[in-house]
Amino acid sequence: MTETNTPFGMTITATDGNARTGVIQTCRGEIRTPAFMPVGTAATVKTLKPETVRETGADILLGNTYHLMLRPTAERINRLGGLHKFMNWQRPILTDSGGFQVMSLAKLRKITEEGVAFQSHIDGKKHMLTPERSMEIQRLLGSNIVMAFDECTPFPATEKETEKSMMMSMRWAKRSYDAFHDGSEHAEKNALFGIVQGGVYEHLRRHSVEALKEIDCEGYAVGGLAVGEGQEVMFEVLDYTMPMMLKNKPRYLMGVGKPDDIVGAVERGIDMFDCVMPSRSGRTGQAFTRRGTLNMKNARHVDDPRPIDADCGCSACTNYSRAYISHLFRCGEVLGLMLLTEHNLTYYQDLMAGLRGAIAAQKLQIFIKDFHEKRANGDVEPIG
Repeated sequence: MTETNTPFGMTITATDGNARTGVIQTCRGEIRTPAFMPVGTAATVKTLKPETVRETGADILLGNTYHLMLRPTAERINRLGGLHKFMNWQRPILTDSGGFQVMSLAKLRKITEEGVAFQSHIDGKKHMLTPERSMEIQRLLGSNIVMAFDECTPFPATEKETEKSMMMSMRWAKRSYDAFHDGSEHAEKNALFGIVQGGVYEHLRRHSVEALKEIDCEGYAVGGLAVGEGQEVMFEVLDYTMPMMLKNKPRYLMGVGKPDDIVGAVERGIDMFDCVMPSRSGRTGQAFTRRGTLNMKNARHVDDPRPIDADCGCSACTNYSRAYISHLFRCGEVLGLMLLTEHNLTYYQDLMAGLRGAIAAQKLQIFIKDFHEKRANGDVEPIG
């Protein structure tokens, strides 16, 4: 798919309670929402070709600013035609700002009002990442959804610490907006998302939402969750944050990927998700199914002729048995990683398609009830 002049925007086609389904239009094609974005950290979803990722049902991928700025560098990718051409993915790409990885991976880092000075975790070289540099990197990559540069507030954090962090993130969001909207063709065709921070404090979340509304980004992410606060607290934060947010713009919950977390967040009005969980779990032998999670390394699978999930249409489930996939992991064969990653991403895309269909049919609560009942009953079918 080649780039078009389609303006960025979102159309809501149906609602069911607070949940919505619709389409995000981009110059690289449509994104059906609710959407799950596989994570292509270093311009690849590990173990899979981009063509296979698309076959699972993915409309959009996530690329990582921090990793790509260090290797092979955004400048090199730009010289080679941009990230879409570089990795052979012609559909939409969202890039994160690099802030989270700087906080979690960099060897030494110093945060100032200007930005974050840090040493690469790869070779120790010194770098400076600012809102302006983050926007430049994402422009060089050719990102379709650019994330504002923010500070990732640690958890737990006091109210005072959280407020200080959030306020700086809002100042950085304004600088990101100014740097993104530089009059370039890239800015005209693509979108900048702001990131709502504020930890677990309702008044700080409200302040952040209002600040981002004033900046007027094309979409909004909810950051600072899935960092150890637990599902109950996460849902509580979403319960009071979502009503504050604009209804006509995309809402993206960053880094959330447990299936029951996704279902609960969709119920509360989230449109977009990303997480390494399905691909990382696939590489460690964990398979997501409609009846819960399986560990394919367990001995009970070695003589099991059934597919991983009888209701799944991926090539791993239609062509291979649990016994064979268990054998691959026991032998350390790469094919096992490939098959389980493909299956897990297919499971996630099937989950999103099911949620979209349920919202459109006004049957979301029935879908959610069935989702939880199947998982509670577990993998109880006898071996044939």
